[in-house]
Amino acid sequence: MFPRGQAPAYFQSSSFGGATSMQAVDFNSDMGEGFGPWTIGDGVDFDLMAYISSANIATGFHAGDPGTMRRTVERAKQLGVGIGAHPGFRDLVGFGRRHINAPAQELVDDILYQLGALREIARAQGLVLQHIKPHGALYMHLAR
Repeated sequence: MFPRGQAPAYFQSSSFGGATSMQAVDFNSDMGEGFGPWTIGDGVDFDLMAYISSANIATGFHAGDPGTMRRTVERAKQLGVGIGAHPGFRDLVGFGRRHINAPAQELVDDILYQLGALREIARAQGLVLQHIKPHGALYMHLAR
């Protein structure tokens, strides 16, 4: 993220997305997508987090588990990184990339369950979720 008023000129021009100025750029990344002893991305989440401004934290259905979620939230707090929930379909085997044909209310229930889990882990660290970014096939399903 650029400090207020210090974004490069090309981000401030009216030709960039029609904006006349930009206060900040949010560098965002999916985080905590391991499960138990298995890591995704060669275990570089904690190092990479030093270079982002917000993290989408996996909430347990496509990846993540309570310990991974807690450690990821702790690291975000340590670095001042904003946190958001990264819910997915109930699909650990397919890493949330497979569409799950489920009734709408079941999907709502699954999403609320995942949000609640991460919200309470964050609250235990004195943090509040800033955003929600659905994962994989759930993102595509919700975009339809």
